[in-house]
Amino acid sequence: MPIRKMPPTPTLLTDLYQLTMLQAYQQAAMNETAVFEFFVRKLPATRGFLVAAGLEQCLEFIEDLHFDAASLDYLRDACGFPEDFTQWLAEFRFTGDVDAMPEGTVFFPDEPILRVTAPLPQAQFLETRLVNLLHFQTLVASKAARMVLAARGRALVDFGLRRAHGAEAGLLAARAAYIAGFTGTATLMAGAAFGIPTYGTMAHSFILAHDSETAALAHFARARPKNLILLIDTYDTVAAARKVVELGSRLKPEGIDIRGVRIDSGDFMQLAPAVRRILDEGGLREAIIFASGGLDENDIARLVAGGAPVDGFGVGTSLTTSSDAPGLDCAYKLQEYAGVPRRKLSPGKANWPGRKQVWRRFDDAGRMCGDVVSCAGDDQQGIALLEPVMRNGRRVQQQPGLADMRQTCRASLEHLPLSLAGLQDDRYPVQIAARLRGLAEACDRRIAEMQGRAGEGGKTA
Repeated sequence: MPIRKMPPTPTLLTDLYQLTMLQAYQQAAMNETAVFEFFVRKLPATRGFLVAAGLEQCLEFIEDLHFDAASLDYLRDACGFPEDFTQWLAEFRFTGDVDAMPEGTVFFPDEPILRVTAPLPQAQFLETRLVNLLHFQTLVASKAARMVLAARGRALVDFGLRRAHGAEAGLLAARAAYIAGFTGTATLMAGAAFGIPTYGTMAHSFILAHDSETAALAHFARARPKNLILLIDTYDTVAAARKVVELGSRLKPEGIDIRGVRIDSGDFMQLAPAVRRILDEGGLREAIIFASGGLDENDIARLVAGGAPVDGFGVGTSLTTSSDAPGLDCAYKLQEYAGVPRRKLSPGKANWPGRKQVWRRFDDAGRMCGDVVSCAGDDQQGIALLEPVMRNGRRVQQQPGLADMRQTCRASLEHLPLSLAGLQDDRYPVQIAARLRGLAEACDRRIAEMQGRAGEGGKTA
């Protein structure tokens, strides 16, 4: 079959089986209300908590959900879907409800961070793209939050676009990291799209393109005199620091101040103190030291704990790929259909049935001390975390901006138990309420009865 070229359309950013199921639902007139929830089954070994992110892009996708003419032509001509089905898809829109945890909220396994309530075909179709958006940004925000805790107030800048797994990944990683508390990003499109502060210094190639390191530093300083950060590890870091001091005295009469230096390689525990002494003795006491080059939260924590005089960190690969834990065991599962709770019983993948809510309790010191997951209508102590964000296919109110999301995450991190704030992998207590356990038992009995009738040749419900 020849490749059919067509403009990209977000609606086709899905799995084929979503459309095959929709066709079957349409033929069987299965259009009653369904409830799906997105949750994480278990934490990676190196995570004690996760940070919810990606909701804004999910809502944008849901609000704009439709099949344009080019998409319908492709589904009919290349995929073989019948005319009556594609005509039905032409009117396909989301008319349901969405409840979710605000972006920046800390959460734990078995806690839904998003619930969709809508006619079955609509709720089902959202699965692939919602998992795609929530999984990735939650993954990066959770990694970034660990770096924020490790940095203890020092600046953090996302340097990860070039190592990200694609353009959208790099863009959304910058957003997720900023929500988690990063100072900014080197990715210009993230600045343009989301208003995230952008930062940049210089590459080693700029130094190498000059015959003299001093000439290169002076050239760059005069070209970019504001917020001037000079890269000093191309040849000899300590020697370059001395060149920066000498250059600083020559630039001062021109009104150019050196804001800092960047070290991108070597032993930071040895180099940073040596560079600090040179800068201080040379009259550049206000100049910062910025470190980058293969760093993760463990490196940052070690440098901070060791007293290394580093004022900020640039983080790339370990952030945008979440290199130590590049995937989450997450799912978007059917919890209820036609008013009947539903439950998957596959080994290792069983889920709690029904519409759920998460309540969070705090101790006298204001720190989180335990969550309860129960049925949405249950009455539990604590703060309910899932909030209405969409009703009848439209947002109930304007979504928070990134500044609000950053504040939500900051508050979440400040209220973590001390062990989790210290990046220990202690397990936080999440209780499954008696009412939800009872619902699961009733659901299991119903499934057993259905399977028994099927084994006897009867019809299943």
